[in-house]
Amino acid sequence: MSLTCSRGKRPRLWLAALVSFACLFAVGGVAGAEPVRLAVLKFGTVNWELDVIKTHGLDRAEGISLEVLGLASKNATSVALQAGEVDIIVTDWIWVSRQRAEGVGYTFVPFSTAAGAVMVPAGSPVRGLDDLKGRRLGIAGGPLDKSWLLLRGLTQRNLGFDADREIDKAFAAPPLLNEQILAGRLDAVLNFWHFTARLEAAGLRRVMGVDEMTRALGIDSKIPLIGFVFDEAWAEANREQVLGLLRASRKAKALLRESDAEWERLRPLMKAKDEATFRALRDGYRRGIPESWGAGEQADAGRIFRILAEQGGKKLVGRSQVLQDGTFWPHFTY
Repeated sequence: MSLTCSRGKRPRLWLAALVSFACLFAVGGVAGAEPVRLAVLKFGTVNWELDVIKTHGLDRAEGISLEVLGLASKNATSVALQAGEVDIIVTDWIWVSRQRAEGVGYTFVPFSTAAGAVMVPAGSPVRGLDDLKGRRLGIAGGPLDKSWLLLRGLTQRNLGFDADREIDKAFAAPPLLNEQILAGRLDAVLNFWHFTARLEAAGLRRVMGVDEMTRALGIDSKIPLIGFVFDEAWAEANREQVLGLLRASRKAKALLRESDAEWERLRPLMKAKDEATFRALRDGYRRGIPESWGAGEQADAGRIFRILAEQGGKKLVGRSQVLQDGTFWPHFTY
C-alpha cells in the first residue's frame, strides 16, 4: 500500500514507522487547490466534525481541499506538524505557548470548550472534592493533565488541602479508567469529556465538571483548551486557506448544533452502545461548541495559564512562565 498524504511525496519513512495512520483523501477536491493537511487522532471526536465537512462539501464550498491524516496519539500529531508533514493539528494552547517561548511560531484557534468531570457511582458518599481525601481517584492524561492540575489548584486555593498529597491517585488510559470504575475498583474518576458522557449514560453521577472548577477559581468565561494549531508564518502566506477551513468548521458546528438528523447519520462513527450514550455524546459535543472568543476570554485564558504553570511547572510550560504573545491567532473569532 502506498502512502500518499504529503504534497507530491511520500511521508518520511521514520514518521510512517513511528505512528500508524489512516488517510482520508479529499473527495471531489477543488481543481488546482493546494491541499490543507490536517492531522488528528484517528479515533478522536474531532473526526465527527470533519466527517460533516467532507460529507457536505463544506471545504470545497470554501475553495479548499482538506486532507485528513489520522494518527495514533497526540504526540504523533505534534511530531507530524513539527516535521512539516501536515499544516494543522488539534491540540491545546498551553503547548502553543510553550513552543512560542522556544521561538517556534505556532498559534491557536478554538475548536471546543468541552471538558471532563469528576464522576462517581450513583450511591457514592462523595459529594464534593473534599470528600475525595483518602479515596482512589482515577485520572486520565497523566500527572500533567490540565484538568487534574486545575483540580489541584482549586483544592489548594479554596478547600485548604493539596489533592496531590491527600488523594490516592491512579493514572491510566481513559477507556481503562471507565472500565475500572464500572467494576468498582475506583472511588471516582476524572476523565475526558466523551468518556465522562459515557459514564453519565451508564448512571454515574457528576461531582464537579472542569468548567465548574474554573468558575470556582474566579474565571467565568468558557475557555477552549483544544483548537486548531498551525504555524503563524504559514498561515500568513496561506490566510485564505486557513480562513476557509475555519469557516467550514463553523458551518459544520452550526449543523451539528441544530440538526438531530445529522447526528443520526454520524451514529455509526460515534460507536455509542445504546441510546443513552448516543444522546450524552451528542449533547456533550453541542455544549462544547464555542460561543464567544475575544479579549475577555483570552484574558481569562491567561489566568488559567498562571494556575496551570503554578501547578505543572517547567514540565508543563517549559520556559513559558507567562502566556506568550501570539498564542492566539487574531484573524478569526467567535
